[in-house]
Amino acid sequence: MTLLTRRHFVLGAGALFLGSAGVATDAFAIEPGFLLNVTSYRLQPPRWPPGLKLRALVIADLHACEPLMPAARVRGIAEFANRLAPDIVFLLGDFNAGHRFVSGPVYPEAWGEALSILEAPLGAYAILGNHDWWHGPLVTMPSDGGEGVRRALRDANIVVLENKATRLAANGQSLWVAGLGDQLAYPLERHHFRGVDDLDATLAQVTDDSPVLLLAHEPFVFSKVPQRVSLTLCGHTHGGQINLPLVTEVFAQREFGMKHIYGHIIEAGRHMIISAGLGTSILPVRFLRPPELVQIEIGAEA
Repeated sequence: MTLLTRRHFVLGAGALFLGSAGVATDAFAIEPGFLLNVTSYRLQPPRWPPGLKLRALVIADLHACEPLMPAARVRGIAEFANRLAPDIVFLLGDFNAGHRFVSGPVYPEAWGEALSILEAPLGAYAILGNHDWWHGPLVTMPSDGGEGVRRALRDANIVVLENKATRLAANGQSLWVAGLGDQLAYPLERHHFRGVDDLDATLAQVTDDSPVLLLAHEPFVFSKVPQRVSLTLCGHTHGGQINLPLVTEVFAQREFGMKHIYGHIIEAGRHMIISAGLGTSILPVRFLRPPELVQIEIGAEA
């Protein structure tokens, strides 16, 4: 896979606004370290049966590390998530830290224990992200191929789906949750990656006409997702992480080929929601794009 990475966008956009001390304080401390939004969507996606209502909660891009995303903050996020009373929880990868500006690691055992309190009748399901493949808990630590992340998720009773689909029953009806392997798992050379994703093999495990929810860390796969999938859920982009109104999306598309970076996208009758996530990568900065949990009422009128 060849693409220009989010690193160039974050660094380029950062240069546009960090000259102001007040803005810098907000971007480097308040937004990434203290804020937490709940972004809610209500939708009736294609091929979703009447009468099947599902409240899904999306947790994306924790990037656990000291000081901005310690285990105590992860626990607080999990406690808050439980108060939203979801039917099902989806975790969309990038549990490892995403930059070098840290004071210490948060090991998978610690953030996994913090997430172990998540409660949802239909369970919690996770995929891995590129940072879970590229390195260990910190970007300076060697990769174990994501094994530490997988083990922490399993110990927290979170089901790991990598190129796997599982069938669930909800309110007397069935649905499928399919999780895709990471699309950027192996860096090859500058801007070139080899993924471990296999969309065809994943969807081949769906054996009936029940609706499909697809979990994919990066949204790049969306152009290949068939209409058989009712809704694709993604993270990775952090919503740009630096959100300059009327600038960010145009800049990302024009300069770096990032077609979709945030929100509810409808394209050729297919639906995707991209979360801004919780942590930070490249730089410990967020601006007008605070950390968020995404709550989706599926099977409800918009």
